[in-house]
Amino acid sequence: MKTRIFLGMAIASLFLLVLFSGCSSKRQVGLLMDSFAQERWAKDKQIFEKRIGELSGQLLFDTANGNPDRQFEQARKLLESGVDVLVIVPVDQYQAGKIVKLAHKHGVPVISYDRLIRNCDLDFYISFDNLEIGQLQAEYLTRVCPKGKYAIISGPTSDHNSMMIKTGQLNVLGPYIDRGDIRVVFDRFVSRWDKEEGYKLMKECLKQNPDINAVLVANDDLATGVVNALEEKNLAGKVWVSGQDADRLACERIMAGKQVMTVYKPIDNLATSAAELAMKVAQKSAVPSLNMSINNGMYMVPALLLQPYVVNKETIKLTIVPDSTIK
Repeated sequence: MKTRIFLGMAIASLFLLVLFSGCSSKRQVGLLMDSFAQERWAKDKQIFEKRIGELSGQLLFDTANGNPDRQFEQARKLLESGVDVLVIVPVDQYQAGKIVKLAHKHGVPVISYDRLIRNCDLDFYISFDNLEIGQLQAEYLTRVCPKGKYAIISGPTSDHNSMMIKTGQLNVLGPYIDRGDIRVVFDRFVSRWDKEEGYKLMKECLKQNPDINAVLVANDDLATGVVNALEEKNLAGKVWVSGQDADRLACERIMAGKQVMTVYKPIDNLATSAAELAMKVAQKSAVPSLNMSINNGMYMVPALLLQPYVVNKETIKLTIVPDSTIK
């Protein structure tokens, strides 16, 4: 009888051991984001988290609210908790290199999400082709406004995407500038991706150049501020304005004729691809070949760059409405 009881207890103990070891064997993915200041980032997180769950992973998440020092501390805590991989939307492209260095000390690989981390031995980068985004913006504006005065309002210099977008814009504008058809009369970087920054700079631009013809604006949040400033001067719809992200307000402005275009980046594709890559890395599985390598100033980083799309009044229903991430 005692033998049966002992055997039963042993089997039960073995069952519990298997059960709990199965629970603890879930791969842990750490996701650190800059902030939710822009509409799109909540979608990124939601889609990423859903896919991690579908792949039987566990997500550990934090957001730095624009503070690079806070992001470093959040990374340290996640690494000490034992995450298998770290996915980062860096607050600052350079300071985040310290996170990569710390992660590697813990033997944890790092994926840079949508924004490149510079000057470090980064493991992977996944984003859209930001050079192409700038080219798409400038190509569209030069078609509708091939001559005149242009303003360029770029994102913060702490974000490598800002530099790539502007490079793409200037690649297109160059021949027009050389011919004298286009004059760039106002050219500024903002300190953060924020509509108030766009508003402030557009007010400054209009004081100096009330007859401005077109504004190359890096993203839709900035474009919100730009259009608000134009509306105060009764110029909304009379000055060509670009954007990026295809957020709800930008789509409404496009339909109302106050913004001529935006660049749509299917967030579902980005977040899903990033989650799948993160789980492959966490499981130490073979990672499929990525389509690019990006020089981050120190290292050629394996990268997956996805395709962005132009959205205007004619194409908005074809590109935006069918996507479940757009509400």
